Amino acid sequence: MIRVFFSYSHADENYRNELEKHLMSLKHQGIIESWHDRRIVAGEEWANRIDDELRKADIILLLVSSDFIASRYCYELEMTEALARHDRREAVVIPVILRPCHWTGLPFGKLQAATRDGRPVEKYPSLDDAFLEITQGIEAIAKRISTSSNSSPAMPAAADILFGKAAIATPATFRSELPRSSNLAISKTFSDHDRDTFVTDAFHYMASFFENSLKEIQDRNPEINIRFQKVDARSFEAIIYRNGKQISKCGIWLGAPFGSSGLSSIIYSYAGLGQGNSFNESMSVKDTGNMLGLEPMGMGISNLQRADKGPLTHQGAAEYYWSMFFEPVKRG
Repeated sequence: MIRVFFSYSHADENYRNELEKHLMSLKHQGIIESWHDRRIVAGEEWANRIDDELRKADIILLLVSSDFIASRYCYELEMTEALARHDRREAVVIPVILRPCHWTGLPFGKLQAATRDGRPVEKYPSLDDAFLEITQGIEAIAKRISTSSNSSPAMPAAADILFGKAAIATPATFRSELPRSSNLAISKTFSDHDRDTFVTDAFHYMASFFENSLKEIQDRNPEINIRFQKVDARSFEAIIYRNGKQISKCGIWLGAPFGSSGLSSIIYSYAGLGQGNSFNESMSVKDTGNMLGLEPMGMGISNLQRADKGPLTHQGAAEYYWSMFFEPVKRG
């Protein structure tokens, strides 16, 4: 079984929990087993245990964020040892970019990230979309390591398998773990302030997303004119014209729609801002138990096209409303 090691900042523990849930499918198939520092039990010398697990790992995941980079232990100790093992072709190091940060110039920036073009997990339509892609990549590498090791009495180094080299390492040795569950995540409690801050940040991201997308479509199409008006810090309106004729319009604002529990929501109306007393879709904060996301009511046409019904990230929420707004433009 292929050993996977998580190197991460505890500030990103919620992301690690979500990724580990996705990797459970590979564990159930006997493809991988994983380890992180929350598996250390009372009385163990934690530094020695981490070093031991890091030295035995076949795949080392660097869960990269600004907190990871700022962590002396993650950056100077775990990352340094991981890259040394990668360079010796003893393990495969895979950067998993969780949140936007300046990472390409760092020592692991030369490595292929787990997502296409190193796209941060946070920028996917949903966390499920990102972690599915990452899980599929880990599965492919783990199977290549496993297939090669099973075909020879001596196991080739993991990185040699990945890069097609012929070097042979010493036989793999695996330490048996005491039986225990991988479902060890403890729910996190979010305050009303956390929720309102999250949805406000999502709204500002959405406003920037719409403004930049409108400018881009106008630059690409001479027959298109656009109008973007941010009325105040809580609302904006967007319009697309083709040859002078209005073909799409929407208003988006922060508020609390009818029947809400009082927490802030992001509301969408095809009629624009108007009086703000009617809307076509609304999304509110969804607490998954570990993280916050945005969940649409399901009134929008784009909801019917969503393969994943999980809570949306800021990027996913913006894409959701943009697809509603852009549908009349696509129809011509």
